[in-house]
Amino acid sequence: MTDSAVDPSDAIELATSLRAMLDAATAALPSRGDSPLVRAITDHLGCPLNQIPNVTARWAAWEHANLHRGIEAYLAEYSPDAAWFGVGGSGRSHSDLIDLLTSQGTVADIGPVDYASVAVGPDTSVDAVQFGLVQAVAPGGEPVVVVVRGSNPYHGDQSCTLQVLAVDRAVATTVRERVEDLMRERDVFRGQVLSFGFSEHRGNKLVSFQPRPSLTADDVVLPPGVLDTIERHVVLAEARADTLRAAGQHLKRGLLLHGPPGTGKTHTIRYLESRMADTTVVLVAGKALSMIGEATALARRLQPSVVVVEDVDLIAQDRSYGSMGASNPLLFQLLNELDGIGADANVTFVLTTNRVEVLEHALTDRPGRVDLAVEIPRPDADCREQLLRRYTRDVTLRVPDAGDIVAATDGVTASFIRELARRAVLRAADEATDGELVLDEPTVRGALDDLLDERNALTRTVLGGRAAG
Repeated sequence: MTDSAVDPSDAIELATSLRAMLDAATAALPSRGDSPLVRAITDHLGCPLNQIPNVTARWAAWEHANLHRGIEAYLAEYSPDAAWFGVGGSGRSHSDLIDLLTSQGTVADIGPVDYASVAVGPDTSVDAVQFGLVQAVAPGGEPVVVVVRGSNPYHGDQSCTLQVLAVDRAVATTVRERVEDLMRERDVFRGQVLSFGFSEHRGNKLVSFQPRPSLTADDVVLPPGVLDTIERHVVLAEARADTLRAAGQHLKRGLLLHGPPGTGKTHTIRYLESRMADTTVVLVAGKALSMIGEATALARRLQPSVVVVEDVDLIAQDRSYGSMGASNPLLFQLLNELDGIGADANVTFVLTTNRVEVLEHALTDRPGRVDLAVEIPRPDADCREQLLRRYTRDVTLRVPDAGDIVAATDGVTASFIRELARRAVLRAADEATDGELVLDEPTVRGALDDLLDERNALTRTVLGGRAAG
């Protein structure tokens, strides 16, 4: 033993003093039974805390608005005078309620209710309970305590939660089931245009509301008969769903729109969204293609519905093109989702691709997956002139005969014509002297010459134009 070693008697004295200090601190803490929060629960239920079962249900974070609607409807029906209360203390943001109530040395106190703003439409939101409790009754009159917690992405929690505390577990289950029924009856997603994606914070999954377009058939410029074919397959089939069922015919439909970039595939889909005003539309594109399973499940729940998968060639490239396609899990998931929707489900899959030649044969050849493929081609001369006049309809276009301009745009896409119109308007704005925008032939021709200039070769490619001649 060295001179610096602790004397055993000193160590024993120190340990004895520390133990006495901890015992005194513990004795000074109020017992859990003195917690106002615990009393609010146990007094309402008439049962000690350690004898209270709880029934828990979890949903994806984006279902928070539906949970809010379900709870509000439940309380209005069974406990209209109930008032929410919260939990005090910093630990409430990430600790489970039962942990807060049962942790040794913790005094769970009543605090403010936490609220979060959740979207219920493209430009509307409501304040929903993020963490709170409410004393309520079950449909049979038994006392229950309902606990709601929203998602907490900062702590890795991507779900919203409903807990029901009751003396009898069967009673709690009845409450949970009734809330779920009310959630589905008042589903905030029904009849909306939705897009799947990821938030900027840690890549959390989310569903966003999109405004429904307002387009007419006059806004879609396609070769004769093309739009009619698409409408019959998608819109008319949905309108005649009852007739098809009665005749023993299937409802599920698969539509593939293919063609070069910029020809109007997405614009055509936006028109379908306008025509199907009461139909739920689920949009999946880019990185969100990995969420095709969630998107399909939502569409099945909210039918009649449409699932739009943009640029499907990104995941469905023919497996013969290389080893990467041979083990593409997203491809197999997409095929499984297409097969998994029952024939009597009023769900339409609309797929788009710029490269139909590399699509997986299993996606395009098997009946029941895609049963109509429509090419959205580059516009011909008549369509190009219609596009030019449509994109300039809000200004004065003084080009009685656009034949030369139309001829000079041979081989371009609708996106090219739209950019041509924009540049012509900019030129007219520079030349305007009295505030009136007038697009005459020299103005439009000047904008076209600029786009056809060799220096704009990359721009033309991006817009779906032709090579310089």
